[in-house]
Amino acid sequence: MDPAAFPNLDPELVEFVASLPDMGNALDDIPGARRMLASMMPAGPVPGEEDLDITDETAPGDPDVAVRVYRPRGSTGELPGLLYIHGGGFCIGDAASEQRGAVSLARRLGVVVVNVDYRLAPEDPHPAAIEDCYAALQYLAGLDGVDTSRLVVHGNSAGGGLAAATALMARDRGGPALCFQSLGIPVLDDRLGTPSMTTFVDTPLWSRKQAAKSWELYLAGVPADQYAAPARATDLTGLPPAYVLTCELDPLRDEGLTYAMRLLAAGVSTEVHNLPGAFHGTSIVPSSAVAKRMDAELLVVLARALGVTIAR
Repeated sequence: MDPAAFPNLDPELVEFVASLPDMGNALDDIPGARRMLASMMPAGPVPGEEDLDITDETAPGDPDVAVRVYRPRGSTGELPGLLYIHGGGFCIGDAASEQRGAVSLARRLGVVVVNVDYRLAPEDPHPAAIEDCYAALQYLAGLDGVDTSRLVVHGNSAGGGLAAATALMARDRGGPALCFQSLGIPVLDDRLGTPSMTTFVDTPLWSRKQAAKSWELYLAGVPADQYAAPARATDLTGLPPAYVLTCELDPLRDEGLTYAMRLLAAGVSTEVHNLPGAFHGTSIVPSSAVAKRMDAELLVVLARALGVTIAR
């Protein structure tokens, strides 16, 4: 891609953007996109795994849901619980693709993490993914040694949208009660009508074309409800406090900002941060200052919400 097309691009991200191919048609070949993502995953253990007990388990559901559970090794007493929801446009990704992030949060925050391997479109369109995420939340709340007064949900991209939907579903179904929701660069609105979505038709890693294809596969011709597209929810009262992160050069920017403003208007305590010069998936350049800032801020926000201290 030509970095000159994005005058506000963070200088540290220019070299990476220049190396990117055109990915606008990536979701036209879902098996290929899944193979490409798998090839980008680090081989072997990620830093911090040695401090955790990590098990692959099954949460009861219809059908049952695969989850990966991370518990600080040697922990005693009740710990906060965090539901971790991976991204991938509802069509790619799995628990393994977010191993590094899940390990980091479990270790640095001293919490029990459940990383949910929800069903993917197009094989399993909405509401499969959100039902799996809700089942995983119920499973987290039922684990021994988890403090059910300190449950949070976190996700990025499609995972951020599913995190918002999980908060809505938990409210509407009477629990498990969440004390916080963390929505990173969230996918929230299938209508694709915001200024950023109509402007950013060819941006790094995620563009309007990819967003449209993702929604087409996820909805499979069925009209979206609030659990598919949380931006469609008419009532945001009674939801847990929120953190919403958006990126300046992301088609999803404005739906995240709008949702944050609507949460505030509904009386939901909300922190919102738009990162200048960043694009969707900037964390793929972990050496950049902006990516390090994103990671550090997430830890601070979650630690404050859970009342824990960040470990080194």
